[in-house]
Amino acid sequence: MTFAITRRAALAAGAALALAPREAFAATLRYAHVGAAGDVQTRFAEELAAAVRTKSGGKTEIRVFPNSQLGGVSEMVDGVQQGSIQMGHHDFASLAKFVPEVGVFNAPYIYRDGEHALRATDPDTSPVLKEINDKLVAASGVRIVGRIYRGARHISSKFPVRSPADLANKPFRAVPLELWVSMVKGFGAVPTPVEVAELPTALMTGLVVGQENPLTMISANKLFEVQSHVSMTGHMISLLAVFANDRAWQRLPADERTALTEALREKGRESYEWAKADEAKLVSELQGRGMTFITAETGLDQNAFRTAVLRQVNQDFPAWAPLIARIGEIR
Repeated sequence: MTFAITRRAALAAGAALALAPREAFAATLRYAHVGAAGDVQTRFAEELAAAVRTKSGGKTEIRVFPNSQLGGVSEMVDGVQQGSIQMGHHDFASLAKFVPEVGVFNAPYIYRDGEHALRATDPDTSPVLKEINDKLVAASGVRIVGRIYRGARHISSKFPVRSPADLANKPFRAVPLELWVSMVKGFGAVPTPVEVAELPTALMTGLVVGQENPLTMISANKLFEVQSHVSMTGHMISLLAVFANDRAWQRLPADERTALTEALREKGRESYEWAKADEAKLVSELQGRGMTFITAETGLDQNAFRTAVLRQVNQDFPAWAPLIARIGEIR
């Protein structure tokens, strides 16, 4: 009860803040996310706050509320829309309830590499994101202002997987969301929903023969104890959208908004560097744990996966096809 009262009080204070005069509002921005301690998204938010404080000469303060302190994803997104929370971050798809096509930025095999992913999701220069952002602001009053690079997702399994044929008709864990179910069908496998907390047991018992996730998750959840191979498909590059209440964003003085924009751009780039460094370390660590890595050099048919998955996604999300093509054209 105390926590619920505290949260209501905090949200009420945030709403008052959103309606306060510019001088008072510019002093503090409330930034919420669901990431826990040690997660790259927590590091991003904390370092962003420090960078903004420095770049604005102390005029703009970001107060970070991690680990769902202001509610889960839905509550956080709604809070940003209402203005009781000024900023937050989560998957692009978390904003799809306002504009469905924003989920395309989480789609598999739409980015050539990390650099392409950063360009395609740059709210200042990406023509596709700028167009969708305009729709998002008009529909919800929420604006995407940056992004966080979390890294590529890869397939782990109990046997070597080099092409979709190796997974044909085999039960494979799918995140219980439509996009993930579509992607796993494209893998050639049978999508089998399993919550992340139950995943090690599901892999151990054979309920599913494999799963897909960033290497950080494979390591943290000790999946090397129940999986023997990692296929470096990099089928989905995980990016989180940083978004703001547009009214709050526009109320910032120009110099403070510039400072915040610069910090978001710099930290977005740094998050990519963090992910690259972590992946190199994790490959070595997981090899030391006995896992075998399959790459293009050792027989991974990346084109077969890309072709099959995109065919399935285009079938299940036909409205995304023109957007995927335009994202592919970004250089």
